[in-house]
Amino acid sequence: MHLKKIFYLFILLTGICIPGIAQNKFTDSLLRQLPIAKDDTSRVLIMAELSFHYRYLNIDSAIYFGEQALLLAEDIHFSRGEANALTHIGQAMREKGDLPKALELQIRARNIAKENDYTTEYATALRRIGLVYMDLRDFPKTLSYLHQALYQTKLIQSKRGMAIEYMNLGMTHEYMKNVDSALLYAQKAFEGKEYIEDLYPEVLRVMGNIQTQKNNQPLALSYYQQGIEAGLKLNDYRTISYICSDAAAMFKYFNQPDSSIAYAKKGLQYGKINSYKKGILFSSTILAEYYDSIDTKQALYYYKIAVAAKDSLFGAGNIQTIQSLVSKEEARQKEIEQAKAAYQNQLKLYGLLAGLGVFSIIAFIQYRNNRQKQRANKVLEDTLANLKSAQSQLIQSEKMASLGELTAGIAHEIQNPLNFVNNFSELSNELIEEMNEEIDKGNTDEVKALSSDIKQNLEKIHHHGKRADSIVKGMLQHSQKGSGQKEATDINALAEEYLGLAYHGFLAKDDTLNASLVTDLDPNIGSVNLVQKDISKVLLNVYNNAFYALSAKSSAEALAKDEALAKADGDYRPTVTLTTMKKGDTIEIRVKDNGTGIADNIKDKIFQPFFTTKPTGQGTGLGLSLSYDIVKAHGGEIRVEAKEGEGSEFMIQLPSRIEGI
Repeated sequence: MHLKKIFYLFILLTGICIPGIAQNKFTDSLLRQLPIAKDDTSRVLIMAELSFHYRYLNIDSAIYFGEQALLLAEDIHFSRGEANALTHIGQAMREKGDLPKALELQIRARNIAKENDYTTEYATALRRIGLVYMDLRDFPKTLSYLHQALYQTKLIQSKRGMAIEYMNLGMTHEYMKNVDSALLYAQKAFEGKEYIEDLYPEVLRVMGNIQTQKNNQPLALSYYQQGIEAGLKLNDYRTISYICSDAAAMFKYFNQPDSSIAYAKKGLQYGKINSYKKGILFSSTILAEYYDSIDTKQALYYYKIAVAAKDSLFGAGNIQTIQSLVSKEEARQKEIEQAKAAYQNQLKLYGLLAGLGVFSIIAFIQYRNNRQKQRANKVLEDTLANLKSAQSQLIQSEKMASLGELTAGIAHEIQNPLNFVNNFSELSNELIEEMNEEIDKGNTDEVKALSSDIKQNLEKIHHHGKRADSIVKGMLQHSQKGSGQKEATDINALAEEYLGLAYHGFLAKDDTLNASLVTDLDPNIGSVNLVQKDISKVLLNVYNNAFYALSAKSSAEALAKDEALAKADGDYRPTVTLTTMKKGDTIEIRVKDNGTGIADNIKDKIFQPFFTTKPTGQGTGLGLSLSYDIVKAHGGEIRVEAKEGEGSEFMIQLPSRIEGI
């Protein structure tokens, strides 16, 4: 009874707070019914329904009503109410972006509904499990669950349930570019719109997307506008955000940037109102791509929003958790099926024994042999399953480790310049306020001083913005596949030319370096058919690393920190040696320096994305990784030999005849 007291206090508080919460006609009606409900089971179902309808208005309110419904259902042992509450909380969690929690709750709801033969709740849970897989772009699983849900709704002749399943099937086929199938299901959903008035804006959105794929822009725009109008009547900010992002994508497809940007901004605005992660992700991505070439600051702003939303939905932790849930659930289902099979086998065996009593001795022998075979087969099956499981875990661990390194690198590299930009922006705002005060006082000297400080801050913002820009461009270069046109290239001339360019470029940043450039070029190499631009990038990256190592070793600060090194290298002469040679069908380019070298414990990491030994802000860690990919694409190899404190030598091997890239 203690829980009931809490519940009635909740009713009182809800009555006080409701005017501050966005509502529509469905929530209004349910909120009026809640205080006058005759029993606790009715209250559970009303609050679960409130959870469903509030997901369009306010996700936190949807979760709150769902959790209250679940608490009361558990208190009164109302299993149908538990299934209802769980599936509605799970749907709200999906809208919020917590896909692992959403999947976990839907599986719990499905199991309760299945155990108790609650067909409606069972169909709803199946549908919403499918929608989680839709968010993960696993469309085969999505279709499987949606068709199971459709089968259940047909069993009970639920008009609403069938219309919802048709809508979701249409949406899935639209994502898969199956336009004809998508249109077929969407039209069936459209025919049942009287049963899904609260979902009607979503149906219009799907119809608009289908017409976009059919290149019928006027009809697509008409559906989108109808969907927005219907959504506004229901305060359905979630679906409005989705429609606006789809409309923005349509205008982008038809090369109408002004309209695309206008709708994308609306989609982002409505998505933020309801914390709708997918709407925020889709709209901010369109805006970031648009501003990428015209306004770096705006582009970074929207990229940051998009990355946060995407990580919330599809971060490595979320995917791993979902895979773990799926594995556990599949194992549980397998155990159930095995138990059923074993039970059926036993029934068959007992029936056979009863029917063949005359041959009891023979039957007993057959039964014993059969059991022995079953045990042997079970051992073999278990062994095979364990081997497959171990193999899958090893593969998955390797994938997740790689993904984790890449994600950590991106976050670390981009966060530093963004922090600088944010900090200097805030400081500049404060200086402007001070400057306004001094202007009012007529203190021109102080105004000039403050203006100078603001200018310095803006220069720092520009510098770190460029820094972030270079990281993003480096990442994009790193993700590119393929190259430009191949052409006959004089390897010796190319290597020697870029050695000089790299040296002079480094001197522009550090004029204290006085290095010797030594070349030993094999005249028999001749020309090689390769992508000159890509190989130039490789050479520049290797040269720049060599000059950086020379500078670090020859700098006064480095020598001062190590007196023994200073004495030993008193006549130290920084040198880079370029050597080319032809060995059979292979051309080898060697770049050797007598700089700081590379420690043994990091040699294996230098070709990994985002790994760098340079101080924060001086390197992205993408140069050697990109070089590795380029050389591999040419059918060659790149490796390094180094000793800490003595220098490094990079060896680039290329086939003398590169057929294709």
